[in-house]
Amino acid sequence: MIRIVIAEDQRMMLGALGSLLDLEDDLEVVGKAGNGEEAVSLVRRLQPDICMMDIEMPGKTGLEAAEELKGEGCKVIILTTFARSGYFQRALKAGVKGYLLKDSPSEELASSIRLVMEGKRIYAPELMDDMYSEENPLTDREKEVLELVADGKNTKEIADELELKTGTVRNYISTILDKLEVKNRIEAITHSKEKGWFK
Repeated sequence: MIRIVIAEDQRMMLGALGSLLDLEDDLEVVGKAGNGEEAVSLVRRLQPDICMMDIEMPGKTGLEAAEELKGEGCKVIILTTFARSGYFQRALKAGVKGYLLKDSPSEELASSIRLVMEGKRIYAPELMDDMYSEENPLTDREKEVLELVADGKNTKEIADELELKTGTVRNYISTILDKLEVKNRIEAITHSKEKGWFK
């Protein structure tokens, strides 16, 4: 019997997934979580074979939970509506064994779980196509500046930390906005997070 924990913040989806998987003779849903934090504690307590989770959940995302569970013996499968290459790349780094999209047929879900249990990796084909198409256009220094912006630091604080002039930091920021084709710092941070270019 393959024991499964499901983490999904939409109650109806959580119930439907649980019922669907319980219909299979060899699958058993042993725990249900409404967010990433609950998922991590359920996995540690129940020691399931598989933890299937959504990405965007309150408190702790599915990707953060997967990073925390890396190396714990439970195989993580991401089931999400988001076919974003950045999320996918981050999931791969976290050792996720499957990345499926919610619009996949339901019978595909059970067979994917079985394949993952056999040691195979299952990734939605549309993600594989995007995987190699987008490189981060920023230089190491620009990435460093953007990460400090994301930490809430202002231009002067960034200049002090990196031992640069404030004018130089401003130039970096305007180059970052141009390269990412965004209007402001907030959009630059959001864009980079969606692409998985930094946490």
